[in-house]
Amino acid sequence: MSRHREWDLACKVYVGNLGNNASKNELEDVFSKYGPLRNVWVARNPPGFAFVEFEDPRDAEDAVRGLDGTRCCGTRIIVEMSNGRTRRPGGRRRTPPRRSR
Repeated sequence: MSRHREWDLACKVYVGNLGNNASKNELEDVFSKYGPLRNVWVARNPPGFAFVEFEDPRDAEDAVRGLDGTRCCGTRIIVEMSNGRTRRPGGRRRTPPRRSR
């Protein structure tokens, strides 16, 4: 299995706000209703997010529309197309330091 950073971005879905006990099998069951999956990767350290790769980008887009805001693994999840960028802990963007004149 390839690393999730090497997956096809057109088919890669980010799943956020997962609980600490999210399981790969539960995600496979929920997401496979939208089409065949290539890969599922669940973060363990830190927990709370996952990536799902579909075989077809249209299935990935359908899953985003159908599953964003629904309950899965005991919590209301965030589902969006992956943008390939790394997120910082807490979801905050780092602001550049101000320069003195």
